[in-house]
Amino acid sequence: MYGKSPALVLPLLLSLQLTALCPTEAVEIYTSGALEAVNGTDVRLKCTFSSFAPVGDALTVTWNFRPRDGGREQFVFYYHMDPFRPMSGRFKDRVVWDGNPERYDVSILLWKLQFDDNGTYTCQVKNPPDVDGLVGTIRLSVVHTVPFSEIYFLAVAIGSACALMIIVVIVVVLFQHFRKKRWADSADKAEGTKSKEEEKLNQGNKVSVFVEDTD
Repeated sequence: MYGKSPALVLPLLLSLQLTALCPTEAVEIYTSGALEAVNGTDVRLKCTFSSFAPVGDALTVTWNFRPRDGGREQFVFYYHMDPFRPMSGRFKDRVVWDGNPERYDVSILLWKLQFDDNGTYTCQVKNPPDVDGLVGTIRLSVVHTVPFSEIYFLAVAIGSACALMIIVVIVVVLFQHFRKKRWADSADKAEGTKSKEEEKLNQGNKVSVFVEDTD
C-alpha cells in the first residue's frame, strides 16, 4: 500500500506546480446595478468586463433573467463567437447583441419594454483561462413615464439648445446686414466723391473755354 503512495502523490504535486505557474484570474464584471426605463421603449443593458487573459474565440457571455415577483430563471441571450438569440419565450425577437468583445463590452439591447420585464438581469462572462468571478446584475424597473426631474432637465436642455441656435442665427443675420450696409455706404461715398471730382473737372473745362472765347 505504501509503495503506491508516491505514484499517486506525484501527479498531484505536478498539477499544483502547474497551477502555481499558470494561475487563473477572476473576470471582473461592471454593470449599472439599477436601471429605470419607460414602458414601450427600448433599453440598453450595459455590461462590461475586465480580464487578464486576451479576448479570444473561447469567450462566452450568458444573459439570464429572474422576474421581480419570483419564479424560475429564464434565458435571455448567449454569445460565443456569434450571438445566439432566444428562439422562444418572452424575449424572442426582442433582444439583440449590442456589444463589442474587443472593447470588453458585452451589452445587449432589449426592445419594446413591458411591465413584466421588471426583474433582475444577470450577465456572466467567461474568458478562459479566466472563468471565475462574480455575475453582474442589473435591476430593471419599467415605469409609465420618466420622473418629472428628468423631463424637466430634458426640456431645459432642448429649450436652451433651441434658444442658442436662434441667437446664433440672429447674430449671423445682423452681421450680414451690417456688412452689406457698410459696403453700400462705402460705395455711395466713393460714387459721391467721383461725382464731385467730375463736376469740378467740368467746371474747370468751362472756365478754360470761356477764357479762350474772351481772348
